[in-house]
Amino acid sequence: MKKLTLLIAGGIGYVLGTRAGRERYEQIKRAATRVKDDPRVQEKAAQAADLAKEKAPIVKDKVAAAASTAADKVTPSGSGDHRSDLTDQLNPDSTALQDNPYPQGDLP
Repeated sequence: MKKLTLLIAGGIGYVLGTRAGRERYEQIKRAATRVKDDPRVQEKAAQAADLAKEKAPIVKDKVAAAASTAADKVTPSGSGDHRSDLTDQLNPDSTALQDNPYPQGDLP
Protein backbone atom coordinates (compact mmCIF):
# COMPACT_ATOMS: atom_id res chain seq x y z
CA MET A 1 0.00 0.00 0.00
CA LYS A 2 2.83 2.42 0.85
CA LYS A 3 4.58 1.63 -2.42
CA LEU A 4 1.41 2.29 -4.36
CA THR A 5 0.92 5.65 -2.63
CA LEU A 6 4.54 6.58 -3.33
CA LEU A 7 4.20 5.63 -7.00
CA ILE A 8 0.99 7.63 -7.36
CA ALA A 9 2.51 10.68 -5.65
CA GLY A 10 5.60 10.40 -7.83
CA GLY A 11 3.48 10.14 -10.96
CA ILE A 12 1.42 13.19 -10.01
CA GLY A 13 4.59 15.14 -9.25
CA TYR A 14 6.10 14.13 -12.57
CA VAL A 15 3.02 15.15 -14.56
CA LEU A 16 2.68 18.47 -12.77
CA GLY A 17 6.39 19.10 -13.09
CA THR A 18 6.45 18.46 -16.79
CA ARG A 19 3.40 20.65 -17.33
CA ALA A 20 4.93 23.53 -15.39
CA GLY A 21 8.09 23.22 -17.43
CA ARG A 22 11.33 25.10 -17.33
CA GLU A 23 9.76 28.54 -16.92
CA ARG A 24 8.11 27.64 -13.63
CA TYR A 25 11.33 26.01 -12.44
CA GLU A 26 13.27 29.18 -13.13
CA GLN A 27 10.60 31.24 -11.35
CA ILE A 28 10.81 29.05 -8.23
CA LYS A 29 14.61 29.15 -8.37
CA ARG A 30 14.62 32.99 -8.52
CA ALA A 31 12.22 33.20 -5.56
CA ALA A 32 14.36 30.82 -3.50
CA THR A 33 17.50 32.81 -4.31
CA ARG A 34 15.78 36.07 -3.27
CA VAL A 35 14.77 34.53 0.05
CA LYS A 36 18.24 33.08 0.63
CA ASP A 37 19.93 36.40 -0.11
CA ASP A 38 17.53 38.46 2.04
CA PRO A 39 19.54 40.17 4.83
CA ARG A 40 16.94 39.20 7.45
CA VAL A 41 17.28 35.54 6.49
CA GLN A 42 21.07 35.83 6.53
CA GLU A 43 20.93 37.37 10.02
CA LYS A 44 18.69 34.59 11.35
CA ALA A 45 20.91 31.94 9.76
CA ALA A 46 23.97 33.46 11.45
CA GLN A 47 22.12 33.54 14.79
CA ALA A 48 21.15 29.89 14.38
CA ALA A 49 24.76 28.94 13.57
CA ASP A 50 26.04 30.85 16.61
CA LEU A 51 23.47 29.20 18.86
CA ALA A 52 24.41 25.77 17.51
CA LYS A 53 28.11 26.45 18.20
CA GLU A 54 27.25 27.65 21.71
CA LYS A 55 25.11 24.62 22.55
CA ALA A 56 27.34 22.01 20.89
CA PRO A 57 29.35 21.15 24.05
CA ILE A 58 26.15 20.74 26.07
CA VAL A 59 24.62 18.49 23.42
CA LYS A 60 27.87 16.51 23.21
CA ASP A 61 27.81 15.88 26.96
CA LYS A 62 24.15 14.83 26.88
CA VAL A 63 24.75 12.45 23.98
CA ALA A 64 27.76 10.95 25.76
CA ALA A 65 25.71 10.49 28.94
CA ALA A 66 22.87 8.88 27.00
CA ALA A 67 25.30 6.55 25.23
CA SER A 68 26.85 5.59 28.54
CA THR A 69 23.43 4.89 30.01
CA ALA A 70 22.51 2.77 27.00
CA ALA A 71 25.78 0.86 27.27
CA ASP A 72 25.12 0.22 30.96
CA LYS A 73 21.71 -1.22 30.07
CA VAL A 74 23.29 -3.54 27.55
CA THR A 75 26.02 -4.67 29.94
CA PRO A 76 24.57 -4.04 33.41
CA SER A 77 27.56 -5.45 35.26
CA GLY A 78 29.96 -3.53 33.08
CA SER A 79 32.27 -6.53 33.03
CA GLY A 80 31.46 -7.54 29.50
CA ASP A 81 30.89 -11.16 30.55
CA HIS A 82 27.77 -11.94 28.55
CA ARG A 83 28.18 -15.69 28.79
CA SER A 84 26.98 -15.88 32.40
CA ASP A 85 23.99 -13.68 31.59
CA LEU A 86 23.07 -15.91 28.68
CA THR A 87 23.49 -19.04 30.75
CA ASP A 88 20.82 -17.81 33.12
CA GLN A 89 18.41 -17.11 30.28
CA LEU A 90 18.85 -20.25 28.20
CA ASN A 91 16.97 -23.48 28.40
CA PRO A 92 19.08 -26.01 30.33
CA ASP A 93 18.84 -28.42 27.39
CA SER A 94 20.17 -25.84 24.93
CA THR A 95 23.46 -26.52 23.20
CA ALA A 96 24.14 -22.84 22.47
CA LEU A 97 26.81 -22.42 25.13
CA GLN A 98 28.40 -25.83 25.02
CA ASP A 99 32.07 -25.80 24.09
CA ASN A 100 31.44 -28.51 21.51
CA PRO A 101 27.73 -28.80 20.74
CA TYR A 102 28.21 -31.43 18.01
CA PRO A 103 27.67 -35.11 18.77
CA GLN A 104 30.81 -37.09 19.52
CA GLY A 105 31.69 -40.67 18.74
CA ASP A 106 30.51 -43.02 16.05
CA LEU A 107 27.25 -42.15 14.42
CA PRO A 108 24.96 -44.81 12.98
